[in-house]
Amino acid sequence: MKSIFGVSAVSVAALAASALGAAAQEKATFMTNWLAQAEHGGYYQAVADGSYKACGLDVTIQQGGPQVAGRPLLLAGNIDFYMGGNMQQAFDAVAQNIPLRVVAASFQKEPQVVMSHPGEGLDTWEDLPKAEQYIIGDEGAQSFLLWMAQEYGFDLAKRVPYTFNPAPFIANKKSIQQGYVTSEPYAVEKEGGFVPNQFLLADYGYDTYSTTIETMQKTIDERPAVVQCFVDGSAKGWYSYLYGDNKAANEMIKKDNPDITDEQIAFSISQMKKFGIVDSGDTEKFGIGAMTDERIQSFYDKMVKAKVLPAGIDIKKSYTLDFVNKGVGLDLKK
Repeated sequence: MKSIFGVSAVSVAALAASALGAAAQEKATFMTNWLAQAEHGGYYQAVADGSYKACGLDVTIQQGGPQVAGRPLLLAGNIDFYMGGNMQQAFDAVAQNIPLRVVAASFQKEPQVVMSHPGEGLDTWEDLPKAEQYIIGDEGAQSFLLWMAQEYGFDLAKRVPYTFNPAPFIANKKSIQQGYVTSEPYAVEKEGGFVPNQFLLADYGYDTYSTTIETMQKTIDERPAVVQCFVDGSAKGWYSYLYGDNKAANEMIKKDNPDITDEQIAFSISQMKKFGIVDSGDTEKFGIGAMTDERIQSFYDKMVKAKVLPAGIDIKKSYTLDFVNKGVGLDLKK
């Protein structure tokens, strides 16, 4: 994108970020979309190790939760950045003429998995459609399950609601269940005494970005240096959280969410690394937070084909690449 002076918006943001870093700390608030956990670790790390402060931001993290509606707070200007789910919400915002933009994708892969019992004839992705029942929540039934049915022949009639209790799945060995790779497999292993098969949807074509950083177009227009600093600081925070000393960040997470355990945090970090949730694919060249037009278009096309989303949405309005793909933080990877 060019300004009237022929200088790219990226260059303007970079120059402004340099000036911001030299000035007094500017306050910014980031809200997560759930209770504090390892899946938010990079942001906490960037606060703990000073990555945000190094470029001029004093960042406050507000945790979300089951009773917290974060996106309306973003729209109202009460917070500066929000942790989105995947690109579907950003596409919906465009359809509703909401000037919200994704400025980075902290997760290269949606952490959504389908689990099955080992040794029950459901040991490959191709086996899964023949399961007796699919334990899937309402949101999943209206999104990725429609894609699974269209692309792989899953039977929508076999879907039963997921109530965030693993007991029905544990009891029925011929069932499959949705979950986050960082969470539900841990619960099943603890409560059921076995390690379930785990099939990451992203590895079978569900190619949305996830755990996005959202902000308003007004913030991009008026405070590009703040946006650049937050994106860069978050990338550095994620590298340090995954590959460095993350003790201080984990203490912050446990302070915000006293119910989380060290064992759960360690499991989640291990799974994020194992499955390449944060750092894989394009991040190896462009750095954590990377996005491409091709990936975003691919996901939108699949959602249209599966009748999850209508055709005709101008998805270029849902995101910007001005603040990513610069290799920020690659030097921190061990």
